[in-house]
Amino acid sequence: MSVENIAVLTSGTDAPGMNAAIRAVVRTAINNNVRIWGVYDGYRGLVDDNMEELTSISVADIIQRGGTFLGTSFCKRFRTKEGRQLAYENLKKHNIDALIVIGGDGSLRGAEEFERETGFSVIGIPATIENDIWGTDYAIGTDTAVNTILQAINEIRDTAKAHRRTFIIEVMGNKCGWLATYSAVAGGGNMVIVPEEEFDKEKIINKVQKLHDGGKSYLVILASEGTGNMQELVKELEARTGISTRLTVLGLVQRGGSPTANDRVFASVLGEQATLAAVSGLHNIVFGMQRGNIVCIDLRDAITNKKEYPEDLRHLAEVISL
Repeated sequence: MSVENIAVLTSGTDAPGMNAAIRAVVRTAINNNVRIWGVYDGYRGLVDDNMEELTSISVADIIQRGGTFLGTSFCKRFRTKEGRQLAYENLKKHNIDALIVIGGDGSLRGAEEFERETGFSVIGIPATIENDIWGTDYAIGTDTAVNTILQAINEIRDTAKAHRRTFIIEVMGNKCGWLATYSAVAGGGNMVIVPEEEFDKEKIINKVQKLHDGGKSYLVILASEGTGNMQELVKELEARTGISTRLTVLGLVQRGGSPTANDRVFASVLGEQATLAAVSGLHNIVFGMQRGNIVCIDLRDAITNKKEYPEDLRHLAEVISL
């Protein structure tokens, strides 16, 4: 069966570079004489039939923009069998042959369930700053998020040094410590707290005291959100060591901003590959990167396997933090 119409959507939380991926999908489809449809507001747009055909002009002036011009959401109705059936009927109504989903773990799980249940052809593109998708070294948005965190580390370090303080910087990644670990290595963090390791308050306090006694007048600690009560840790650190300690929660600022060159190029390459695959009739796959090479991953494998924590990077963070 020849593919004549493809749809693309962005789902879940936004990530810098999503627009670059959409742009590549649209222009690659058009270059291959395939009509391309944009679905607005993620899976909600499938259920509500909120989609329209896109042109090359539709994606002009977006590669440098964060967020996603198609919009995104978390759709409860799509999580029901009735909602997915309605989404399927809306896609068929527009004679759409394949769907490209740009998003994180939850979005890819929804895509896999949708294909398994309806038989509709789906291809995934990983986009999440937490970088927790199995089978790919990076996801769209991770590089930009790390650079946003680095800017915060650089600015916080100035005031930490001036006041001889310890700062705990809480970043995203409640299930995956990649973002905190990578940022700690790149930003010269003195310690990293991640969900892959048991939250050991005593160990943390003892190390802060040891580093302080060894001549460190100020410290910068990176912590993944949800790994422990950081407010309580700050209070106990001050009470037991006498070291002035503060907590900075970066929050949603990590998701915004203009994507880096790396994220723009990576997103563009994945967008092109996903579209070419869809045009060729491939489906039930995700495109990612391993050791600098673009790879094709089974969609079910991507959502059922847990990404391994980079122990070598964790070790490096420990060694060079002394």
